[in-house]
Amino acid sequence: MSETAVSEMSFEQAMAELEQVVGKLERGDVALEDSIKLYERGAELKARCEAKLKEAEEKVAAITLDGNGEPSGLKPVEGL
Repeated sequence: MSETAVSEMSFEQAMAELEQVVGKLERGDVALEDSIKLYERGAELKARCEAKLKEAEEKVAAITLDGNGEPSGLKPVEGL
């Protein structure tokens, strides 16, 4: 597992570590206490991925297109 705080991870970093966590849990060769820690870390990573995806969706939704289908500007997105 990474030493990086989940709150500081990019989407790609969080997703890559989440995949590692899931792989370890699926193998089932981890002690119970370690499994619990992995599950907790996985839950944090999942929440981070979801937050970053929502943020990206809001940014994309804020782009407006002109009559030619070209971006014509950005609408302010609350909280960004």
